[in-house]
Amino acid sequence: MKPQSPSSPAKIPKGIWILGFVSMFMDISSEIIHSLLPIFMVSTLGASMFVVGAIEGIAEATALIVKIFSGALSDYLGKRKGLAVLGYGLGALSKPFFAMAGTPGMVFTARFADRIGKGIRGAPRDALVADLVSPEIRGAAFGLRQSLDTIGAFLGPLLAVGLMFLLANDFRTIFWLAAIPAFISVALLYFGLKEPAHKEGAKRSNPIKLDNIKRLSQSYWWVVFIGAVFTLARFSEAFLVLRAQQGGMALALVPLALVIMNLVYSLSAYPIGILSDRMSHRTLLALGLVVLIIADLVLASSNHWAFVIIGVAIWGLHMGMTQGLLATMVADTAPADLRGTAFGFFNLVSGIAMLFASVVAGLTWDSFGAEYTFIVGAAVSLLALILVLVNKHDSQRIRGQ
Repeated sequence: MKPQSPSSPAKIPKGIWILGFVSMFMDISSEIIHSLLPIFMVSTLGASMFVVGAIEGIAEATALIVKIFSGALSDYLGKRKGLAVLGYGLGALSKPFFAMAGTPGMVFTARFADRIGKGIRGAPRDALVADLVSPEIRGAAFGLRQSLDTIGAFLGPLLAVGLMFLLANDFRTIFWLAAIPAFISVALLYFGLKEPAHKEGAKRSNPIKLDNIKRLSQSYWWVVFIGAVFTLARFSEAFLVLRAQQGGMALALVPLALVIMNLVYSLSAYPIGILSDRMSHRTLLALGLVVLIIADLVLASSNHWAFVIIGVAIWGLHMGMTQGLLATMVADTAPADLRGTAFGFFNLVSGIAMLFASVVAGLTWDSFGAEYTFIVGAAVSLLALILVLVNKHDSQRIRGQ
């Protein structure tokens, strides 16, 4: 009998599967809401594209910025599960408030609370993934968790489509129903995951003091920089939903844009995670940027439903090629006792980039038209590709941590 591959699913610990299913249920909940939220804000609440871009940018940036504090706190405490439960719990509690929102300001409040929850749980959860596996299968573990997460991200919009037909476009009832899988997610994490033991008696110090920050290598800071450039090139997915609506697609079918994107994302994330354990990270990043440029150009060329479907599918492939890879690169280049902090800094910088990118995308759409939003995205992606190709730096793995 042949020995199993180091990256085969059987070799991945139970805890990674649990974290993946926790992410999946929360994403089902979130994506039911988020796939309909831009349309709800524009058609029901009368929000402008600038307001949609600003709310999305601030919300996503908030989640990424909060991660620096939760990540550092998880390093200081030497425990991560409690913060993850708190973050998922806050996300679940925020869901009913979308159903009650009567103004864009109320949507912003609910979105803000939801993303604070995401920020609290994100870095400790990613650090937990790294804690649970050996470095040799780290890419596969991040890819598997991302793949399960993204299954939720396409099931959510698919359920949204079915519920829109079943409930005659009743946004608010659908938002109430979306809270159910969010609370399942919290229960699964709380009762199902056992946190790996940490060294007893280990000396704890402030992870963000200067001496500890200096321990983060040049390789790590290059990953932070290139991650921010990637985020500038890839604005909020709310604009994919609105591009689909612009092409005249039936209102109930618009969430299919995210279904297709996330289906491709989920199918590609795990295999590419395995591949990332075997090939140059720099090469894989460059290929991911080429794919994003193609997606932007397809979406800029026409709002016909066929072009939108092709464009969002290619966008999903880009996500599958790069998101788990960037997380793996952070884990590979950071000391084990600073992983939470490392993910926090990475997401802080990416959060600022996300805010800027989404606001610029909204202003570009309002001022010049949808196609120019995607042309600008392609131009920034090309700049990122040049930076990756010119800089010969590749992430140097820190093994045995």
